Amino acid sequence: MADRRPIESWLTDMDGVLIHEGVPIPGADAFIKKLRESGKPFLVLTNNSIYTPRDLHARLNRMGLEVPIENIWTSALATAKFLDDQRPGGSAYVIGEAGLTTALHDIGYILTDHDPDYVVLGETRTYSFEAMTKAVRLINGGARFICTNPDETGPSTEGPLPATGAVAALITKATGRKPYFAGKPNPLMMRTGLNAIGAHSETSAMIGDRMDTDVLAGIEAGMQTFLVLTGLTRPQQVEDFPYRPSHVVDSIADLVDRV
Repeated sequence: MADRRPIESWLTDMDGVLIHEGVPIPGADAFIKKLRESGKPFLVLTNNSIYTPRDLHARLNRMGLEVPIENIWTSALATAKFLDDQRPGGSAYVIGEAGLTTALHDIGYILTDHDPDYVVLGETRTYSFEAMTKAVRLINGGARFICTNPDETGPSTEGPLPATGAVAALITKATGRKPYFAGKPNPLMMRTGLNAIGAHSETSAMIGDRMDTDVLAGIEAGMQTFLVLTGLTRPQQVEDFPYRPSHVVDSIADLVDRV
């Protein structure tokens, strides 16, 4: 790899990197502790839009991972930032949970099912046919279609669950309208996150467990990338992609000394 400038800020995915099915991955606590002691800017990212940063802070804290609220960046926050830049003070019909509705409330958006500027689709454990039907009709009526992330499945203890990307495909099929995805692998999520902590891509690194979201987003945002093998991408799959991470490591524990 070409020589890069020293890493001065870190972005890391959460699921598959720091935690797995509600349990911290060995080394995650040491990595977060080292980051906080170093004073370097950092963010913990997630494409999941269900929870607010405050919710995630509490959940991580119960697992022994002390991540300040201001160091958590979600696809819901990235979506809200995008909409605030595009159409300040707009309106949206939202399918999602508190993480998304709170983010939109915080930028002054009106949540309505009457002639909204946008239909915004996020993660929820209770996708309803009624809500999807409403979304289809509003999009056909002229509302713009936005999604928090393109993930087609999400993890659960019972196995994969249909996620935002899968439901977006259903709505696209019914309307002929493709959504704009704000979350990974869109580098928008990385760039808005970097801006939030005053960091620059040339001196930042992205850690993730997925080649098709984390690593791709990091590369397209101009950052160094680290693939950990504790999540979805297996070692033999790396060569299947037309791009490569800057580094491949076994787990987050291997990066503690890099901070």
